[in-house]
Amino acid sequence: MKSSLLMNFNVDKENNKIRVERAFAAPVANVWAAWTQAELLDQWWAPKPWQAKTKTMDFREGGHWLYAMVGPEGEEHWARADYQSIVPTKAFTAQDAFCDENGTINDALPGAHWSNTFQPQGDHATVVSIEITFKELSDLESHLEMGFKEGFTMGLENLDELLASQQQ
Repeated sequence: MKSSLLMNFNVDKENNKIRVERAFAAPVANVWAAWTQAELLDQWWAPKPWQAKTKTMDFREGGHWLYAMVGPEGEEHWARADYQSIVPTKAFTAQDAFCDENGTINDALPGAHWSNTFQPQGDHATVVSIEITFKELSDLESHLEMGFKEGFTMGLENLDELLASQQQ
């Protein structure tokens, strides 16, 4: 089933953007919840064998998500997403950055602006469109060198599994 789902990953170096379009075989309410509730995000966000671990999450305009990507040896890489705009079940934007465990942003590492939209496709499918904008081309390239495409793709496959398990 996964192979038949829409997955577009486009790098636009002229505009410092990554655009991802991904379909999920689940209603928009389930997909929205998986992107906006810490207990669900922790189940799919990190590529295996890594795990996401939320420290705090306040999903509202002006709120943020502080989480760690935890590796198989227990190493932690912290990040935060600061929510800027939210239209429930339709879209949200956030500024994403690497940080320490207290949420202090590390300006030496590249951050990005995320814009996510959720489009129902009938009653049982959803397309999520993600536009990630970087300040500099070098920031985009750094993200790609860190394995963003492979890791994010694996995370989205984890989300497929989570959504499928909710329908059983």
